Amino acid sequence: VQLQASGGGLVQAGGSLRLSCAASTRASSNNAMGWFRQAPGKEREFVASISWAGVSTSYADSVKGRFTISRDNIKNTVDLQMNSLTPEDTAVYYCALARSSYSGRHQSQYAYWGQGTLVTVSS
Repeated sequence: VQLQASGGGLVQAGGSLRLSCAASTRASSNNAMGWFRQAPGKEREFVASISWAGVSTSYADSVKGRFTISRDNIKNTVDLQMNSLTPEDTAVYYCALARSSYSGRHQSQYAYWGQGTLVTVSS
């Protein structure tokens, strides 16, 4: 399985970006998917996840109410809509495919990772 993330870029604080992750196979529709991020000098952290059917979602407290994760199992994509961005959201964002159908917050629950897309939020 290959994951290709896109949509990153430079945005001003308060702005919005939409990240997208395309999976190379329909096998991804049976598994949960998630987004993680890694800021400069920090460890990679959980951002959001979504179950295989898109019914269950989970968010990090730092993004709850601002970010929305969604998926399209026909197109094999998972998106992350990011609103009200702040400089603290600056990071490389990674999409990941979970080992099971249920969403999780731990990196060990994910088997495949995309290459990452850089999001830079200026103040």
